[in-house]
Amino acid sequence: MSDMFSKAGEYNPVSIIAGNQVPLLPEGVTLAMGTGILSAGTVIALLTTDKTGKVVDSTKTDGTEKPYGILTDDVTLSETETTEATVYVSGYFKSDALIFGGTDTAAIHKATLRTLGIYLI
Repeated sequence: MSDMFSKAGEYNPVSIIAGNQVPLLPEGVTLAMGTGILSAGTVIALLTTDKTGKVVDSTKTDGTEKPYGILTDDVTLSETETTEATVYVSGYFKSDALIFGGTDTAAIHKATLRTLGIYLI
């Protein structure tokens, strides 16, 4: 009886959102050209040259060392043109569900994200 509400084959995605104590504020961004898929929960930074978004990576010095937002949905990048996407610029998120570039972790970016209105648990 405990599983009376489950459905066979039902998909229950792991949410990146930790709660509603902080408002979720989405904002549009333009992602730089690339290949592959960026998953929801990927932390995005903006290049200093053209303000297009890339995965945050603290080892860089091109603007991508500073987080800007967290992707709201999976995005397939284009090799030939920039891609429009949406990021959360405010909210309360599960740190273990976030994706960073290089060897970065939530601990590396937690303080900076907090100044942006992005809180991690």
